[in-house]
Amino acid sequence: MSHSNHNQVCKRCVMDTTAENINFDAMGVCNFCNDFFKLDRFFTFSSFKKKELLEDFIKKIKKPKLKYDCIIGLSGGVDSSYTLVKAVELGLKPLAVHMDNGWNSELANNNIFNLVKKLNVDLYTHVIDWDEYKNLMLAFFKSDVIDVELLYDNAMLGVNFTQALKHKTKFILSGTNTSTEGMRIPKNWSWFKNDAKNIKYLGKKFMNQKLKTFPSYGTFDYIYCEFLKKIKWVTFLDYFDYKKEDALKLLESKYDFKPYGYKHYESIFTRFYQAYILPKKFGVDKRKLHLSNLIITNQLDRDKALNILKQSPYPSEDLEKADLTYFLKKMDWTNQDLEDYIKRKRVEHSDYKSELPMWNFLKGVHNMLKIKKNH
Repeated sequence: MSHSNHNQVCKRCVMDTTAENINFDAMGVCNFCNDFFKLDRFFTFSSFKKKELLEDFIKKIKKPKLKYDCIIGLSGGVDSSYTLVKAVELGLKPLAVHMDNGWNSELANNNIFNLVKKLNVDLYTHVIDWDEYKNLMLAFFKSDVIDVELLYDNAMLGVNFTQALKHKTKFILSGTNTSTEGMRIPKNWSWFKNDAKNIKYLGKKFMNQKLKTFPSYGTFDYIYCEFLKKIKWVTFLDYFDYKKEDALKLLESKYDFKPYGYKHYESIFTRFYQAYILPKKFGVDKRKLHLSNLIITNQLDRDKALNILKQSPYPSEDLEKADLTYFLKKMDWTNQDLEDYIKRKRVEHSDYKSELPMWNFLKGVHNMLKIKKNH
């Protein structure tokens, strides 16, 4: 793919050549869209078929003898909140699990509190020691890798699986879904989420920080939980005709839910990272992926999406200023520290120690055995 100044945009969605592994067919449609339609996933099924599958699945989960028959990670965002509502409506007994890394917005905290109270479900919150988490973040900033959110995502996996093991629960119901995020993330926009080794290495190298309260989740944890303990991570919302707008309306009317702008903006750092750090330091606008997903699932008009992309990723200038001030204070940074960080060149996660080579090797072995078994 040639990087000329001309930025080619897909004719069907709004993905463009800022995505490293993008290519276009003769019609000017990108591989991200085309791959999405090749997915043999629920969105191709009729509502009737989905309902049937859902009923079977619920029967499989329900365990009268267990205190909790599933774990639901709750961030205070729309997807995870709606997942919890649906699970309770269907008669499941979920344990809501929240991972607090010190960056929750007031909105997210209120959303979680209101939901848990009104649905009458138990909530487990894992609080990571702030100094430890801050040092890990500083290590990631010093290393100049792109995926600072690897810290949050990895810890969230760790917390959910730990709780599933503790309560002998075989199902983790996740708010991830094909309808709003089924498109593949470009390789140069994020990193492998099970990479506990990368986190440990960067923490030690740049800040001499060991993991103490950080619940990391690596390749062997994955093998233990998924294969030995048979715990399933389920994209639960795929069982429904999930439309974000409808979910939001329901949450607002019944559970005093307060919306928070774009996708994943319920965390102050995530908002600052996606709307400020990613575009300024890495030239990445994640809204392209989120909006494209909504376009190809007929939830958004392409022209409207192009207009949204012309606006700043921040819902307002005041919010951007407030987040910037909050970020600098919380990280003990000056404006100059941030400027220096933004100016420095990107370094790849793979330039440091990582579990990805081992993961890919084991995946290859696993696929080979599967092929043999099927022959």
